[in-house]
Amino acid sequence: MAETLLEVKQLTNFINGVWGESGGKTTAVINPATGETVVEVPLSGAESVNEAVAAAKRAQKEWALVPAPQRAEVLFRVGTLLKERKEKLSQLLTMENGKVIEEARGEVQEGIDMAFYMAGEGRRLFGQTTPSELKDKFAMSVRAPVGVVGIITPWNFPIAIATWKSFPAIVAGNAVVWKPATETPIMAYELAKIFEEAGLPKGVINVVFGSGSTVGDAMVEHDDIRVISFTGSNDTGRNIAGKCGQQLKKVSLEMGGKNAVIVMDDADLDLAVEGILWSAFGTSGQRCTACSRVIVHEAVKERLEERLLVAMEGLTIGNGLDETIKVGPIINKSGLEKIKSYIEIGKNEGAKMLAGGYVMDEGAHAEGNYFAPTLFTDVTEDMRIGQEEIFGPVVSLIPVKSFEEAIEVNNGVTYGLSSSIFTGDVNRVFKAQRDLDTGIVYVNAGTSGAEIHLPFGGTKGTGNGHRDSGVAALDVFTEWKAVYVDYSGKLQRAQIDVE
Repeated sequence: MAETLLEVKQLTNFINGVWGESGGKTTAVINPATGETVVEVPLSGAESVNEAVAAAKRAQKEWALVPAPQRAEVLFRVGTLLKERKEKLSQLLTMENGKVIEEARGEVQEGIDMAFYMAGEGRRLFGQTTPSELKDKFAMSVRAPVGVVGIITPWNFPIAIATWKSFPAIVAGNAVVWKPATETPIMAYELAKIFEEAGLPKGVINVVFGSGSTVGDAMVEHDDIRVISFTGSNDTGRNIAGKCGQQLKKVSLEMGGKNAVIVMDDADLDLAVEGILWSAFGTSGQRCTACSRVIVHEAVKERLEERLLVAMEGLTIGNGLDETIKVGPIINKSGLEKIKSYIEIGKNEGAKMLAGGYVMDEGAHAEGNYFAPTLFTDVTEDMRIGQEEIFGPVVSLIPVKSFEEAIEVNNGVTYGLSSSIFTGDVNRVFKAQRDLDTGIVYVNAGTSGAEIHLPFGGTKGTGNGHRDSGVAALDVFTEWKAVYVDYSGKLQRAQIDVE
């Protein structure tokens, strides 16, 4: 199917509106459901980054002078093209990433939504006006583009996260250098083609394929890239933050999560099971918002376990291009090994495994990277499987005695991305949304399902305070400029000459 959907066998960089020549080192992009090679992707060097940054720097000067509503028109066209090609993009996404086709369609839709939303910001990009403290003086603030922006995106949402970052950057008047994950470069190739067709000027978007240690580091260290927006692991994020700090370079980090669903004694258990199933095993648990913990009131623990086990038996596992499949593969072999290691950690810590816990490598699953959906119970909050991000289809049940204890357990991890509570008590609902210390809170829903018009990101070890998506995303890619216009005809000194 790859041959009919993808017209090239080897991808090339996209720099200054030109697709580069083939040649040099490459690596294979492997379909995690089948083990087959989908396409070859370049492993570029620092010289490609330098070329992309130079092109971006030249293009940005002209792009910033284009009126913002006209910049937005390009994003409207991008959104229209994404909509027209939604099914093709979704199938390609499933082939390179493995997520099931309905999730792939949802991810492409997120990009469509983001295009139209950020295009609307082209007629806003609001600043403020404020009264001056002096006569015959006008005071206001405006947003100004930063310049050249570097975005580094992960494999688990290869088009959605890229649109969260690139669309606000572009509508605000910046130029972009983008390093996509080498596991999932096809979405970058397809999106760059759409930008080109939509009429984005040459050099405003540049795609450089390659490893984080080479291309990513070269971007972080480049003096002319003034913003780095990164989504990925905490270790890499800390390294990027340190380097950017030395350069006084703005950096936006969105990293891990150890997200919990709280199920109280008055919860609708059938609804809670649906929310847990989707949040824990959707995308095979490979979401930063995936439910990794279920904090359950001891009064309903056994009933919840029973219903979860029954529901898990109904999960279909396999190639995500099959419309009947609900759980796809793990991205690669190293991902499988990490999950396997945490299964042993959980057992050694004394947790009780009720289901799953093994690699599925026989029959229809023999060629792919499949892991059985796994349920641990009797987990304590201090166990490593209750504290550390696993990034796989593994969920741990932690029993508690009260609402207050549930909040404490939820907040007792180093991450702070997403949390959820199932309850019918409106008082608990309002206390929970106040006291849960995550950047996203859901009530009577799972831990996944963010919408693009609200800020996305978390607290504590999940990030550094910036947000993707929504109007908040503009703060990453703009600088505030204060402007004073004195029309008094004389020198007026603020604070000093106030009468």
